[in-house]
Amino acid sequence: MTNFQRIVRRREFTVLILILILGAIFSFTTERFLSVSNISNLLLQLSGVAITAIGMTMVIITGGIDVSAGSTLGMACVVSGYLLLGGYSPFLALVLAVLVGLGIGLVNGTIIAWGGIPPIIATLGMMNLIRALMFQTLGGTWISGIPPGSRTIGLGKWLGIPIPMWIAAFLIAIFSYFLSYRPLGRHVYAVGNNPEAARVSGVNLKSTVVFVYALTGALAGFAGLINAARTGIVQTNTGMGFELDVIAAVVLGGTSALGGRGTIIGSLLGAFLVGIIKNGMVLLNVPALSEGLVIGVLIIISVLADIIRARGEAR
Repeated sequence: MTNFQRIVRRREFTVLILILILGAIFSFTTERFLSVSNISNLLLQLSGVAITAIGMTMVIITGGIDVSAGSTLGMACVVSGYLLLGGYSPFLALVLAVLVGLGIGLVNGTIIAWGGIPPIIATLGMMNLIRALMFQTLGGTWISGIPPGSRTIGLGKWLGIPIPMWIAAFLIAIFSYFLSYRPLGRHVYAVGNNPEAARVSGVNLKSTVVFVYALTGALAGFAGLINAARTGIVQTNTGMGFELDVIAAVVLGGTSALGGRGTIIGSLLGAFLVGIIKNGMVLLNVPALSEGLVIGVLIIISVLADIIRARGEAR
C-alpha cells in the first residue's frame, strides 16, 4: 500500500473532504458564510471545543468518556467571570479557572481509577453536582458587564485570527507531539488497546487514567475563561451541551469510541466539521433541532464504522 493510499484511508482525510464539501455548499447557498466576520466568529466558537477536545481525545482513547466537561467549563466561567468583573488580573482569572477544572478532573479520574466506577456514571454525577453548585453560586442571576479591558484573551486578534484560535493551535501542536512521542502519551494508547497487556508491561493504569481526566478538566477550565472573556456574560446554563460538541468533534475526527485509536489533529478537524455544520445551518435559518439530527446521525455512522472495523480486524 502506497503512502497516498494510507492517507486516503484515514478518517482524518474523509473529515477534511467533508469540511471542504460543506464549506463549498454553504458558500454557494449563503453569501455570509465566507465573510470575514462570520469566519472570525466560527473560529471563536470552535476554539473552546478544539481546546477541550485535546483532553477528551485522550479520555476516549483510554476507553472512557467525560460528560462533565460542559459543567466544568460553566464553573470555570463563574469563577473567572467574578474575578474579571471585580477588576482582578486576567492572569489570576486564568490560573484559577484552570485550577478549578483541574480539581474537577482529578476528582473524576480518582473516582474512576481508584473507585472502579464506570466513567459515564462518575462524570454524569459530577456534571449534575457542578451544575447545582453553579446555580447555587449565581443564585439564579447572571454575571454581566465584564470590562472590555479584561476580555482581550477572548476578543483579541493577532494577524487577523482570534487569539483563542492561536492558543488552540499551540496546545494542539504541543499535545499532538506528546501523544505521539512521549512515553506517557504512548501509555494512553496502551491503556485503550489492551489494559491487561499494558499493566503487565509496566504501565501504571490508574495514574494514566487520572492524568487524562485531570487534563480534560484543566483544558475545559481554560476554555471556560475564554468563553467568559468572549461573551462577557455567564448564565446558570453556560456550558450546557458543550460536552456533546466536544465528544462529537472527537468521535467524528476518528477517535474510536471503543478506545485505543485516535489523533488530536483528527479531533481538530472534527471540531471544524461540527462548527461548520452548526454555523452554516444557522445562516440558512435551519431549526436548531436539525443541527442535532445531522450531527447525531454522523456520530452513529462513525461509531458503527469503528465497530465494523474492529470486527474485521478480529477475524
